[in-house]
Amino acid sequence: MIEELKLKIKDFPLTPGVYLMKNSKGKIIYVGKAKVLRNRVKSYFQDSKNHSAKTRYLVQGIFEIDYILTNTEVEAFLLEASLIKKHQPKFNIRLRDDKSYPYIKLTMDQDYPRLYLARKFHRDHALYFGPYTSGQAVFGTIRFLNRTFKIRDCTDAVFKSRKRPCMTHQIGRCTAPCVQLITQQDYKDELKNAELFLKGRDKEVIKLLKQKMHLAASEEKFEVATRLRDSLFSIEKIFEKQSVIDDGKEDLDVFQFYGDARGVLIESIHIRAGRVIGSRSHSLEHISLADPNEDVREWFVEFLNQYYAENLIPREIYVGVDLGRDLEKLFEAVLLERGKKSKITFPRSQKGKDLLKMAYTNAKAQFEKKVSVSEKRKSALVEIQTKFGLPEFPKRIECYDISTFQGTETVASQVVFEDGLPAKQHYRRYKIKTVVGTDDYASMKEVLSRRFKHDEYETPQMLLIDGGKGQLSTAIKIMTEIGKEKIPVVGLAKARTESDFEAAEVASSQERFFLLGRA
Repeated sequence: MIEELKLKIKDFPLTPGVYLMKNSKGKIIYVGKAKVLRNRVKSYFQDSKNHSAKTRYLVQGIFEIDYILTNTEVEAFLLEASLIKKHQPKFNIRLRDDKSYPYIKLTMDQDYPRLYLARKFHRDHALYFGPYTSGQAVFGTIRFLNRTFKIRDCTDAVFKSRKRPCMTHQIGRCTAPCVQLITQQDYKDELKNAELFLKGRDKEVIKLLKQKMHLAASEEKFEVATRLRDSLFSIEKIFEKQSVIDDGKEDLDVFQFYGDARGVLIESIHIRAGRVIGSRSHSLEHISLADPNEDVREWFVEFLNQYYAENLIPREIYVGVDLGRDLEKLFEAVLLERGKKSKITFPRSQKGKDLLKMAYTNAKAQFEKKVSVSEKRKSALVEIQTKFGLPEFPKRIECYDISTFQGTETVASQVVFEDGLPAKQHYRRYKIKTVVGTDDYASMKEVLSRRFKHDEYETPQMLLIDGGKGQLSTAIKIMTEIGKEKIPVVGLAKARTESDFEAAEVASSQERFFLLGRA
């Protein structure tokens, strides 16, 4: 197969593009970019001694290679990120979406804009502030700004349907733009103050609020003056809590990493308007720093490419890897194509070194913490493998349950664990289509047959079936019939109540696992 691939690669064009490596089932297992497609792909099949362990393992699984041509190397970068997000290849760095960054979004295409939390950054007409590390902090900030500058907090649907002011207006926290009790210009003036606050221009906001407070006091509007005084106090307290990194009010992201043979963790620190607004950890378990052939620049740029495909781009980016000026300029062109002029650099100034040191310290602490949890999880999976006599380490476990509602509607559920963690993106619910009435055997056969027609999913190392000996023998028989008899099957009988619920202490049996040929 390798020789056939080498012959095919000879006809690849000498132009930029993206290559897609597939396994024997046609599943994409790696997506890469190249300035010269033929040369880049050919390098995978030459001098394997200089390849990392991950690359050697990848090459063993390649059955087919396709490519997509692009006009420039910058376009190849952009296409690579979108294809990785779409196909989630096994051998690429994959940023998980389950913990997306919260942003504060300010709509700008409305007559009366508003603030709200956004879990995704989009390149639209809105203004985004962040990323923040806590949704709770975002909600708190929005609530504070709404009350201080009397910005509407209602949804667009409620806003359009209002005929008279709501309770929020009556208690003095909104100017009721829904019924035009404030002009668009006056409303946007208040909104501008909130925007200045989010941009870190606190001195301007404080100056404006002080002017309004003194004016209200001179007009003997003491309630208004008191409220403005309280707002000033709150603003000063908020900014006191934020670490000031730079008086130049710059927007900056800092990326540094720490790792060993067990993986890598990248720590990002986010600075907006010269203040640290948060940090975040990104775990890359399939990268080994103990491998001398692992190219740090390659996976670091791949990470940054995916990260900034989904997140706000600051004016400057500090990285803990010397990428070289050619690669820095190329990636800056990629960021410019995404709509923002930004400078990426391996800092040599004292301020830059201090920020990288801070990120490194955080990365090391978070790495040790994650590895400790990961090793406990791995130990538990090893125990499962030993107890159940599994031939392979149970990297993927699939669990199935059949439920019937009033003897007519039958539904099956599929729950998946990968590396000991719930893989919720692989959860499935099957509505039984071919079985009439209650027939657990036929229902289970339909579910497992439908599931294993999908070659794009990884093969599990263990199937867990809800039920005892009867359900276990049924599942094993079905797996044999569909040609999947090599996958171990385990039955789980849930605990049963053994005493009256009115008893002082309700007794129940233990949960029991059933395995083929064992008591």
